[in-house]
Amino acid sequence: MSNAVALFDLSGKVACITGASSGLGRRAAIALAGAGAQVVGVARRAEALDSLCAEIGEQSARVVADVADQSGVAKLAKAVSAPFGAPDIVIHAAGVNTRQAADDVTPEAWNQTLALNLSAPFFLSQALVPAMKAKGWGRIVNFASLQTTRAFPGGIAYGATKAGIGQLTRAMAEAWSPHGITANAIGPGFFPTELTQAVFDDPDRAARNAAQTCAGRNGTLEDIDGPVLFLCSDASSFVTGQVLMVDGGFTAK
Repeated sequence: MSNAVALFDLSGKVACITGASSGLGRRAAIALAGAGAQVVGVARRAEALDSLCAEIGEQSARVVADVADQSGVAKLAKAVSAPFGAPDIVIHAAGVNTRQAADDVTPEAWNQTLALNLSAPFFLSQALVPAMKAKGWGRIVNFASLQTTRAFPGGIAYGATKAGIGQLTRAMAEAWSPHGITANAIGPGFFPTELTQAVFDDPDRAARNAAQTCAGRNGTLEDIDGPVLFLCSDASSFVTGQVLMVDGGFTAK
């Protein structure tokens, strides 16, 4: 194995991916497994996780849980450590977008969005960090968004949490990178996932979004593979506290 290839090799690493039942979380799990990691997918839908594990094979496991339930964080951390040992990598891909206009946001929807999109990545990371510290190596990857820096219609709750993810990522890096743990975020553009189904169900809207990118197209699930592998491997050992926009240049125009 060449030195360059070895930088991206995840053999011997254990990765926990929330939101692994679909979309970019599922794709991230497949990408890390392809690089040699043992992966533990976390989501609420057992059947979808079973499908993921069937595709990946014996180097995968699943935990059915609601990561937004703060009272269950300790139990969840124990559960994701049971199949292969304590995770070296955690990817926070679980998320929700209620798409309520500012005048219509309810406390219930606001709190749900905050709990899943912002609180869950912090408290699960906090629970898994001690084992990473003990190894002197860890990778935390949060999911930011175009709305980390842009305001979209119907996105006030979602955007507030994704802006928070940007600062949470920097604060995680400040706190934990001295222990060999990097914390970074991926900011996807428009990818075909459950959260963006309404966008892709409208061909004209999808075309307008594609036209706003430098690349002239929307993302495909495969476009996330390289960035995820980079941020989860030794290739990014001196990269921390950053938000990597994977948006085809949407935020550059």
